[in-house]
Amino acid sequence: MPKFGYSFKQYDPVVHARASGREINMSPKAAREVCNTIKGKKLSTAISLLEDVILLNKSIPFRRHKKEVAHRRSTDKFHAGRYPVKVAKHISLILNEVESNADFKGLDVSNLRIIHAATHRGRTIPGYIPRAMGRSSPMNHELVHIEIIAG
Repeated sequence: MPKFGYSFKQYDPVVHARASGREINMSPKAAREVCNTIKGKKLSTAISLLEDVILLNKSIPFRRHKKEVAHRRSTDKFHAGRYPVKVAKHISLILNEVESNADFKGLDVSNLRIIHAATHRGRTIPGYIPRAMGRSSPMNHELVHIEIIAG
């Protein structure tokens, strides 16, 4: 069993709460954009934003991976956006874990702000898709590590 660490080095257990999800089956590009959107927001605001994404009411701005991405009216300050529902569901679960960890530590949950939200690419699961004439093409599948720290 591997032992995973955190990339955030200024962690203080007295004032910070953290949670992580390891090897989650989701898109690493969409996970990066969602983490950049929720970074710096209050915990309750981030959870409500992700609930709106799941209901397709608010979109996530795609700033880096934006080629051939349509304009969304609900994106703030940026033109390209998408509704990564699967990523929003997984990250909202991790945010709920951060909230429960902070509550267990006795921190004030209403004033918690997300200070670190990062995604890292996990292992790649090799796969193949059959093609014509008995050939096949590789169709690999990437997993994602997510870590969120609030303080």
